[in-house]
Amino acid sequence: MMKQISAARAFGGTQFVFAHASQVCACDMTFALYLPPLPAGAKAPVVWYLSGLTCTHQNVMDKGEYRRMAAELGLAIVCPDTSPRGDDVPDETDNWQFGKGAGFYLDATQAPFARNYNMASYVRDELPALLAASDLPLDMTRQSIFGHSMGGHGAITLALKNPERFRSVSAFAPIAQPSTANWSRPALEKYLGADERAWRGYDSTLLIADSHSIRELLVDQGTADPFLDNGLRPWLLADACKAAGVHLTLNMREGYDHSYFFISTFMDDHLRWHAARLR
Repeated sequence: MMKQISAARAFGGTQFVFAHASQVCACDMTFALYLPPLPAGAKAPVVWYLSGLTCTHQNVMDKGEYRRMAAELGLAIVCPDTSPRGDDVPDETDNWQFGKGAGFYLDATQAPFARNYNMASYVRDELPALLAASDLPLDMTRQSIFGHSMGGHGAITLALKNPERFRSVSAFAPIAQPSTANWSRPALEKYLGADERAWRGYDSTLLIADSHSIRELLVDQGTADPFLDNGLRPWLLADACKAAGVHLTLNMREGYDHSYFFISTFMDDHLRWHAARLR
């Protein structure tokens, strides 16, 4: 059962925030949903946006500047949180790269995190089922996914493992190879254990090497991103896509950083990309 937290008119549609009790994350979860203006009886295709480290649903809702184009294209935008929340959820308060705000869109297997940190199941199964059972005018047969940084990693891995679900996938500055990146490798070990074979299912480059495939992928990356060389490394994704025959459009955006100034600049391009493939 979803509880409406807020609703605000925007570009003829409505920006909602909902909360609900999550079974897979064993806590209350909050998400944002933009519903575009629609003709009577029509349903909107769904585009999922997965946010990055330290974010909630609110970062992209406030700074992503997606509503005008989503209204024009008739797209519903769903923005989940990035992790479970609550006083009973285990966390490392001094580590912004792990715990609350850093769920990495995986299903944890290690105690004490396995009870709550199941963001892969939440985005893949639980939240879509909740939306499908609601009376919101959403066409759940047409879905796409994109995200930023940790969320870009999550979007690509979910699309690779669920190609029948998502018609398209794109990313802003994704963590291309989290199993070796300095800011994600420690989190994978804590969530999934020391056996690195378990990490392959949450690494875009390794999933592609293991024959998980998508037809095409759009990625935008800023050249002035401070995390480019040590954390993101899009050239590894480019190499994996080339070897597997995945068509990658990689736009290196001169002078742009990792912020929402970068994301909002190219948001329209990504929404048009998804809309063309959701027709």
